[in-house]
Amino acid sequence: MVDTGFVLSWIDYAIMIVYFVFVLGIGWALKRYMKDANAFLEAGRSMPAWVAGLAFISTNLGALEVMGMTGSGAKYGMLTTHFYWIGAIPAMVFLALFMMPFYYGSKARSVPEYLKLRYDEKTRGLNAILFAVMTILASGISMYALAILMEKVLGWNFHLSLLLSAAIVLAYTYLGGLSSAIYNEVLQFFIIVIGLLPIVLLSLKDLGGWNGLQDQLAPIVSGKGFAPDTWTTTWKYTGSARANPLGVEWYGIFAGLGFVLSFGYWCTNFLIVQRAMSAHSLTAARNTPLIGAIPKMFIPFLIIVPGIAALVLMNTPGKGFVLPMNEAGQPIWDYTIIMLLKQYLPAGVLGLGITALLASFMSGMAGNVSAFNTVWTYDIYQSYLRPPTGNKTSDDNHYLKVGRLATVFGVLVSIGAAYLASLFGNIMDFLQTIFSMINAPLFAVIFLGMFWKRSTGHAAFTGLLAGFLIALIHHGITYPEGADTLVKGGWLCKCYAYPVEMAQNFWTAIYACTTSALVTLVVSLSTKQKKTDEELKGLVYSLTPKIKDDHVPWYKRSTSLAILVLIIFTVLTILFW
Repeated sequence: MVDTGFVLSWIDYAIMIVYFVFVLGIGWALKRYMKDANAFLEAGRSMPAWVAGLAFISTNLGALEVMGMTGSGAKYGMLTTHFYWIGAIPAMVFLALFMMPFYYGSKARSVPEYLKLRYDEKTRGLNAILFAVMTILASGISMYALAILMEKVLGWNFHLSLLLSAAIVLAYTYLGGLSSAIYNEVLQFFIIVIGLLPIVLLSLKDLGGWNGLQDQLAPIVSGKGFAPDTWTTTWKYTGSARANPLGVEWYGIFAGLGFVLSFGYWCTNFLIVQRAMSAHSLTAARNTPLIGAIPKMFIPFLIIVPGIAALVLMNTPGKGFVLPMNEAGQPIWDYTIIMLLKQYLPAGVLGLGITALLASFMSGMAGNVSAFNTVWTYDIYQSYLRPPTGNKTSDDNHYLKVGRLATVFGVLVSIGAAYLASLFGNIMDFLQTIFSMINAPLFAVIFLGMFWKRSTGHAAFTGLLAGFLIALIHHGITYPEGADTLVKGGWLCKCYAYPVEMAQNFWTAIYACTTSALVTLVVSLSTKQKKTDEELKGLVYSLTPKIKDDHVPWYKRSTSLAILVLIIFTVLTILFW
């Protein structure tokens, strides 16, 4: 057991208890509005844009973001911001301007259902099954990370912590459905910001500000064999894979992360898209990703910069900052944010910081569970087990019950996935592997479906399956250098070694997406399009009337928000080039 040496006061515990009571209270308050399946699983499509926007980004700001990215900040420096800037912003703008009109306007209740409307039932079924598995694994990983936090910081039994965290998420999601998850995600967003901001300010003050951080960082980075400013730049040293700690060249980052992984995640992952689909109008749905993009661009300063500061602290005698070590004598980077909380926050404020971490984990769990129960109810149960009878009231009541039971089932299976997660060495790399296998080929299929009316159902199913299988094969014949388990690759043959796991994930995504696109293209040209232009109206770009928002004030228009987001994105990229 890793001893983090935490001593919490009654004030810290009081803050955490108030938070849990508040979270459960939101679920209880919304329970009376959960009168049918639409309200429970879709939030009645009634959310304001700013609420949906903050929930959109908070869903992503889960356990991996806070713990994983802070540790990655120490390992990779500002290169980690590629996951927030090139790996998120262009895709979020594209989702808002081009894809949300199809998702929202088609009245699809989920991404798999859009696939049914655009292609056919078998394509929907394949994606629904793959997505359900992915959400359960992701929820289990968040649950595992939360239980570890409660064990190491609060000193609680791991198994008890796991069950308690599962019970709390189950309670407020079961009571209030998607609405409860969304409002709690907004609350959790503000708690995360308030709880972690003191770490940023105090660590930078301790090291003499940004300039002091750079000066003290230079000899440490040089000792690792890199240029002195590698940890404080983003693109400068990506000309060679060996010149930067990510182990990826600029074109691998641009194509693998900036295009395939990011567009696959932000544009097709129903867990994310569901928040935008809950908005009260099409304009609000389009603005949701754009509103979320603004805080998204500044989150690196909240969780990555402290990670860089931690690298300096642990290499500076007299600072007293020590990370727990694993059996091989290597730092356990996932504990970086926990040890920073211990280093800087006094009683009371420490409780707020720990609550921020708890909030991030619960956000990830609840988001995955609420997405799972929607896909299970609409895309699996309703489609294959019990179709609608025609009696709307009876059907709504029945699917509401199924949605609630799916919530219970999802949480229970997530507990099993949490124990499975404990077998993997690097949780973040494991999730990126799953995303590269499932989201990357899906993006190719959806993109072609939205912008090429000739793509067919047979082609989409074949392309989606082929992309997934190629990703599996690529993972099976490659491995990251130093890998000590077949989970990380090489389970077919150790034919090629990547510098690090992230490089392997980027190229897995590139091969999966490319294969999916090519197969979908070829099979579409070899098969007949069964859907008429009238059936494809509202589902394909060329057949859908263009959106006119002249009646909307200029500052609320999606195009205006998109321009603002892209300007901020460009400025940040130049500043940290």
